[in-house]
Amino acid sequence: MNPLLRALRRYVRHLPAGPGVPRLAGHLNEHLKNHPVTTVTRTRSGALFPVTTSDVIQRYLYLFGVWEPHLTSFVSRRLRPGDTFVDIGANIGYYTVLAAQLVGPTGRVVAVEPSPDFHQALTENARLNGCANVRTINTAVSDAPGRLTFYLEDPTNLGGTTAVRPRTVASSFTADTAPLSRLLTTDEVTAARLIKIDVEGGEAGAVRGLLPVLDQLRDDAELLVEVTPRLLAKQGQTVDEVFTPLRDHGFHPYRVTNDYDAASYPPALRRPASAARWREPVTEMTDLVFSRVDADALPS
Repeated sequence: MNPLLRALRRYVRHLPAGPGVPRLAGHLNEHLKNHPVTTVTRTRSGALFPVTTSDVIQRYLYLFGVWEPHLTSFVSRRLRPGDTFVDIGANIGYYTVLAAQLVGPTGRVVAVEPSPDFHQALTENARLNGCANVRTINTAVSDAPGRLTFYLEDPTNLGGTTAVRPRTVASSFTADTAPLSRLLTTDEVTAARLIKIDVEGGEAGAVRGLLPVLDQLRDDAELLVEVTPRLLAKQGQTVDEVFTPLRDHGFHPYRVTNDYDAASYPPALRRPASAARWREPVTEMTDLVFSRVDADALPS
């Protein structure tokens, strides 16, 4: 990257309240997408990640030092030293490494990722950041053991890999599947403070696979689930298949704001949103926290 672009990136990263920053962030995002940079970047938590900016997650880590700022803020407020975090759909390990830093050497992180390439990157990134408290699993989470093919449509969004076959397939791979109840040890289940499920249409199966051990979770355990109605519908499933079993076990839904527009990141870094009770139908991709707390908003 030339010196001017490097200076503009520093401005966006370190002065999110600066004049014109959201618009500038949008321009830099497009430039880094169309003229990819391969480098090692440091996140706002101090973690190191090798990145190539053609991919949106890696690009935002390079540009902003954070991915999904509202969700990052929520995870950071929730986890404490000694906690256990379960990362389903871990990608290259952004949340895995962040959680490993937050829970410390007395805590644990279990990271599950079906893609062999992402699993390798996840493992290497955990090692790069000295995360000895991380256990990685190269498997897809579902409601039963088996095999499943995953597809990537857009090479600029590697995190969009899904078991729902798109019209155009850029690449694919096949992975073993297993229920979360079989992948986690008893100690990991009973100590889990936060379980993140980001599986691009596989969330209903992931929740079903957790049901046998759901009552073993600690009282303050919460699930952070990306719910994707469109991808669920393409498999003949509904949002209710996520909501109903969790509601039946005493969990209430709260929405966490999540906007992937680059211009939205600077304001989000200045003022992360709280998780507010969600009482409406879910008609588009939505990030929800399921908690046993019954309130209008989750306490920070």
